[in-house]
Amino acid sequence: MGVFDSGIGGLSVLQALQAALPLEHFVYLDDSAFAPYGERGDAHVVQRSRAITQYLRQTHGIKALVIACNTATMAAVALLRAEHPDLPIVGVEPGLKPAAAASQTKRVGVIGTRGTVTSAKFNALQLSLQDQAEFIVQPCDGLADAISRSVASGDDTKTIALCADYISAMGRFGLNPGEIDTLVLGCTHYVFAQAHMEQLVGPQVRILSTGKPVARRTRQLLEAGDVLHSGPGGLQLLTTGEAAVLQAAAQRWLGLSAQHGAQAAHVHIDSRPAL
Repeated sequence: MGVFDSGIGGLSVLQALQAALPLEHFVYLDDSAFAPYGERGDAHVVQRSRAITQYLRQTHGIKALVIACNTATMAAVALLRAEHPDLPIVGVEPGLKPAAAASQTKRVGVIGTRGTVTSAKFNALQLSLQDQAEFIVQPCDGLADAISRSVASGDDTKTIALCADYISAMGRFGLNPGEIDTLVLGCTHYVFAQAHMEQLVGPQVRILSTGKPVARRTRQLLEAGDVLHSGPGGLQLLTTGEAAVLQAAAQRWLGLSAQHGAQAAHVHIDSRPAL
């Protein structure tokens, strides 16, 4: 099973995948040498997504792919499915539909990278739900990068400050009319700052992420294709950036290194795959 993200944020999706599919072997690829995706153009994100998909197929023989990155999903999932019709591909996207259904005040906050919340696919999704809720959308420049950097430094100061700035810019949160009662995390990195956000918005506000729905959908596809693995499960951690950072993130947030004995390794993936 291949899983990739622009950095360490996809570990939040990997955690849900491992809980739903404990007997599968996962290859997680962190493309941090070419991040942040959310602040680059679509051409860059598509190029990296194509290269990584080809690498995971050719080198690791993956049977399915999870794009654990909202920006890459928005920019590249349709193209990847067209180029790899025999490969089940699951993407992630902000949970606007379940948020609209869950909201009582019908004001939903959405935070994400600029690349995600300004994409055509996101805009189409938001437009399709405009009669169900009002969406307060906030691009969070620098937040994913700050979360990643906090792993190496052990200092969450910048992450906390950015969370405070962006949450404040969205308006009032709460259960009263006119207040935002549901917050959608539109970037997989943001799950690792959820505790800070909970303090800012209060305990009554529902916070939605995409890990569990993605894991359920992935399991459904494997069952439909009759390709569920019977074990034993396993994990490989790969990165185009610094292996120590990915290793530290897995250990700090998920305990993956201790649980699975996985050691992160550096890989080089050419940006121009020969398709």
